[in-house]
Amino acid sequence: MSNHQFSRRMMLRGLGVSMALPWLESLNVWGDEPRGQAPGSEAPVRFAVLFAGNGFHGREWWANGEGRTMELGQVLAPLADFREKLLFIRGLYNAEALKGNIHSSQTGNLLSGAPLASGGEIRSGISVDQLLAQSYGRSTKVPSLVLGCEKSNPSVHKNYSMLYSSHISWSSPTTPTPLELYPALAFDRLFKDEAQRGDKSVLDAVLEDAGDLRRRMSAADQRKLDEYLDSVRDVEQRIAQAGKQGELQGWRPTLDKPNIPRPPEGVPQNIADHMRLMCDILVLGFQTDTTRITTLKLNNDHSSLRFPHLGVDYMIHHLLSHSDTADWLKVNQFFVEQLAYIARKLDAIQEGERTALDNSMLLFCSSMMNGGHDATQLPVVLVGRGGGKISAGRVLDYREQPNRQMCRLYLSLMDKMNVRLPKFGDADTPLAEV
Repeated sequence: MSNHQFSRRMMLRGLGVSMALPWLESLNVWGDEPRGQAPGSEAPVRFAVLFAGNGFHGREWWANGEGRTMELGQVLAPLADFREKLLFIRGLYNAEALKGNIHSSQTGNLLSGAPLASGGEIRSGISVDQLLAQSYGRSTKVPSLVLGCEKSNPSVHKNYSMLYSSHISWSSPTTPTPLELYPALAFDRLFKDEAQRGDKSVLDAVLEDAGDLRRRMSAADQRKLDEYLDSVRDVEQRIAQAGKQGELQGWRPTLDKPNIPRPPEGVPQNIADHMRLMCDILVLGFQTDTTRITTLKLNNDHSSLRFPHLGVDYMIHHLLSHSDTADWLKVNQFFVEQLAYIARKLDAIQEGERTALDNSMLLFCSSMMNGGHDATQLPVVLVGRGGGKISAGRVLDYREQPNRQMCRLYLSLMDKMNVRLPKFGDADTPLAEV
């Protein structure tokens, strides 16, 4: 495990607020330099999982070749700029997910490989993100950030709880990690020390401390600090504006009395803005080292999201997934665009000789290959180089190999973050090629 200690971290502080600093060349903000080394250690490795429910277009999820000449199927076209920084992994599967062959039984153990209890009982296993948060996350203000864009479904479907379809992050075998659905509250969790009304700017609270620190920095670090503070301000202002317009807090009536039934709780009116803000918050959490572990559930498996901004508003996500249409491809690409957006923002953040994307591992996955519930192999893309420990720009194919458990990938990723276990889920050896 990393020797970072949160108590030794350099922070910007104000009344009720603490804000971690990004990597700087002229000041040691991480607090982990080994004996005999000059201040200014390498930035840490970060891990994020982005989940998209219901799988993808059956004929357009593929990749061939390597490096900048890698060919991508249409679903993955938004990642074209990152072909040299991604791994396309084919053939991994979760054996426990094959037992129920429905959405909930294939999703609740996606990040753990654990057996799922049926009959409406709730029992899965601790997920890889929360396992990392238990050790690696001790070094940060927020051990892990678990974000969602669609509210949990507590019902039961075909003998399995739909909570399995709504949660991929599990803090214990019986406890799905609570989702933060609202960008403003997720933002507050990163930067505010106490639960309070969001009527005071986080940035304003720390400006005095930032000014004092700025005088001790190199010119290059002063520019980096200014860019960082500008990015915080930008997200604050966009959240405030979106809140005024009623776009992000679910349904709000436009009449004195509603003339339609109230929509389900937590489904935003503008899903594109909602997802984009959650992506920005993920990046800010990594950039500031407020957290190193984030899970972003873009939708539920068995999702009821609609996509009017794409001109696809005649069918909910789940039903749309059952046919490989041009509209289904549009929705797939919209989800992959969120990953590309995060990758682009992280790749623009320089941390020494690498970028924040180079120091990250962004796992993009679903619990089935397509809307036909095919879980015999899972769609998996990994973007980022894990602090230089991952050789990217490759296609890895495990379809013909006997030991192709998804949990072998998790063992490999945990190893990149210096968390080493003899066994996780149904796997006891990492993937040597990752």
